[in-house]
Amino acid sequence: METAKYYELDVLNEDHQTFRNELASINKDGSRKWVYAQESSGRLTTRRSIVAYTLLALLIATPFVRIHGNPLMLLNVIERKFIVLGVVFWPQDFYLVVLSLLTFIVSIGVFTSLLGRIWCGWACPQTIFLEFVFRKIEFIIEGNARQQIALDKAPMSGTKFARKALKHGIFLTLSWMICNLFLSYIIGTDALWSIITDPPSQHASGLTAMIVFSGLFYGVFARFREQACVVACPYGRFMSALVDPDTIAVTYDFKRGEPRHKPTKADKDGTNTAPRGDCIDCGQCVVVCPTAIDIRNGIQLECVNCTACIDACDSVMTKMKKPTGLIRYASSNGVKHGQANRFNTRVKAYIGVWLILLMVVTTLFLRRPEMEAIIMRQPGTLFQKVGDDNIANFYTLQLINKTFIPKTAEIRVLEPQGATLTPLGDYQSVSPQNVQHGRFFVAIPKAKLNGAYNTIRLGVFMNGNLIKENTTTFLAPEK
Repeated sequence: METAKYYELDVLNEDHQTFRNELASINKDGSRKWVYAQESSGRLTTRRSIVAYTLLALLIATPFVRIHGNPLMLLNVIERKFIVLGVVFWPQDFYLVVLSLLTFIVSIGVFTSLLGRIWCGWACPQTIFLEFVFRKIEFIIEGNARQQIALDKAPMSGTKFARKALKHGIFLTLSWMICNLFLSYIIGTDALWSIITDPPSQHASGLTAMIVFSGLFYGVFARFREQACVVACPYGRFMSALVDPDTIAVTYDFKRGEPRHKPTKADKDGTNTAPRGDCIDCGQCVVVCPTAIDIRNGIQLECVNCTACIDACDSVMTKMKKPTGLIRYASSNGVKHGQANRFNTRVKAYIGVWLILLMVVTTLFLRRPEMEAIIMRQPGTLFQKVGDDNIANFYTLQLINKTFIPKTAEIRVLEPQGATLTPLGDYQSVSPQNVQHGRFFVAIPKAKLNGAYNTIRLGVFMNGNLIKENTTTFLAPEK
């Protein structure tokens, strides 16, 4: 209790709270403070590496994997064609896109309120590319953090120029490759290969755009780096509104760690009787942090839950022959009150809404019709007299086959009775993942009509089964 009291009095001190008024990567004069994060190692870093390289492999392979001739994922905004897990979604399925995005946003709220910025540390492309690709290359070429600092402070020499040129050359090449990879998600790998093999003059505007975006990628990973997470990313701001004392995040156990102290000779011989926490103030949790914060100050906006500080602290505790977990995944209330992590009412409400949305979206996906039909009365035409007793109207038809097998559809008049439908051309057969356009006219006996504007009901049948009904207008002469 004395340790906890000491810590709580300490955090109320104004000087101790200055970290909340400034960014760790910005100097007091507003200039950039370059972050030289040490390379971390440990059980959580190993797990993050497995997750990161698995996601990278999936990201690279996804555009090249084919299901029934279609890529596993395609987000072709220009042609309004979207493919997810090999299934094509058309503009008529836009409601599914809206509901899916809503579910995704609620999912962010649920997982952030439960586990903080776990997305940022474990799955965000910015973190994966920076920490597991670009920074790894930097460690190989320029050495560890201390060696990088020494290299940057050293005057320009042949060795320094060669290392810097090699690093930035690789960074530019990777940025160009990443830009092309993301482009393949939009236009497909076949179209991308065609652009690559064609003369550059045939795609001058596209090439210019690629150069610009590659430059942006290079700027983010070579210079902007952690500022993307700290300054630019809206999710970091969104997260701050969702975190509460019950949110599980990377947390420092101040009750166990305070008061901090550096080991002395008196500690070794047992003559020091002053209060001592487990934290030896070695600073390892700070030097491995990619955003240069001190996690011992509490949960902060800049923390991306990368767990590097956990591994660093566990390594020190092991060497000091003390229990690990001084920094661990825990909630603020869990550390403060020594209680198990729990779900509060707000989190339970988030989970309830999320489960409902998930069930609705899943049900709509499973019930998505295989064939879509759009029927409209042909614009610019009036009624036609057919013989002495019938009135006819012309209609346009659009059939959309959302499956990977050919479909045959039939249009019938459901109401009124006695109406006849005559196809104009062969439009019944629709090839896989294609749109078929057609025309037909409907003739109705005058006795079945009531005034100038009438309503008819048409049915779309596939394999003899009614799959959709369509109600439209039918024009007739005034009685």
